[in-house]
Amino acid sequence: MNIAAVLDELRSIAQLGLYYSKDPYDRERYERLMRLAVTDYASVTGLPEAEITERFRQEIGYVTPKVGCAAGVFNEQGQALLVKRSDDGLWGLPAGFCEVNQTPHENMKREVREETGLEVEVGSLVEVFSVMPGDYNQPNTLYALVFLCKVTGGVLTPSHETPVVGYYDHKTITEWHFDHGLRAERAYQYWLQQSE
Repeated sequence: MNIAAVLDELRSIAQLGLYYSKDPYDRERYERLMRLAVTDYASVTGLPEAEITERFRQEIGYVTPKVGCAAGVFNEQGQALLVKRSDDGLWGLPAGFCEVNQTPHENMKREVREETGLEVEVGSLVEVFSVMPGDYNQPNTLYALVFLCKVTGGVLTPSHETPVVGYYDHKTITEWHFDHGLRAERAYQYWLQQSE
């Protein structure tokens, strides 16, 4: 088990203790455990302690993995619908965290619409990708659901999150957000199988 996974486990224990414990002495211990986890997270990820603390404080209740979704959309030439993100300037599939009270398909439609201006029909689940604590300097476990999608309407439109959107040969892109290059390739291979 790597250090980031150990820290995520400590953070989870501290967060659950703070949520459920009423005893003031136990709460002090859980707060101390949380501070230790935050300090070590900062040294491992390079993120400021205040940012890590804020991320952790936003989670209430039982700690579970984050869930996101990403769309594999291809034109007739096999080019992938890609976005250049404003937060890190890197390329990726249209993607984002899932919102509560929405199904994975509803989340996928919303993300594609928000980031590209296109409406899609959500098809098959291509793969579930796992991002573990410490991967890409992330403090949490993340499950990313990659769906094959088909455009049904809309007009390609950049957004504040994605200032560049379009269809590109994914194999020519070298600067990917997280593991989106692998996600794009797996979606492409799945699309090829479905197109046969």
